[in-house]
Amino acid sequence: MLMRTDPFRELDRLTQQLMGPGTWSRPSAMPMDAYREGDEYVVAFDLPGIPTDAIDIDVERNMLTVKAERRPAAKAEDVQMELSERPLGVFSRQIVLADTLDTERIRADYESGVLTLRIPITERAKPRKIAIGGESTHRQISG
Repeated sequence: MLMRTDPFRELDRLTQQLMGPGTWSRPSAMPMDAYREGDEYVVAFDLPGIPTDAIDIDVERNMLTVKAERRPAAKAEDVQMELSERPLGVFSRQIVLADTLDTERIRADYESGVLTLRIPITERAKPRKIAIGGESTHRQISG
């Protein structure tokens, strides 16, 4: 099995912890996967612990923007936080979509902390066979 490593991932995580949570003007990145499945392009975002009303999905022309906000959980007055590692704040990701994708029919599902967008591929972008026309009449050359 081939494992891809990113030597800067730990550095990014530490930088994010030092700089604090993301804001609407300076959001943090969210991890995602993108792949083609049949006649759809699928994009999956990790957003654990974020309610659906805190997720915003926009498409303008061919720019897809996903923003989400994880707010601190409401705590009683007598609660003392011992450890807090889960990132809070705003997360955002922008993706430029190809012209071959149908942005009018994007479907979004959110299950187990994963936001999955399914974007159909347009009919004009699907592979198709081209018929070859033949000569309907054959002429004989006499000489």
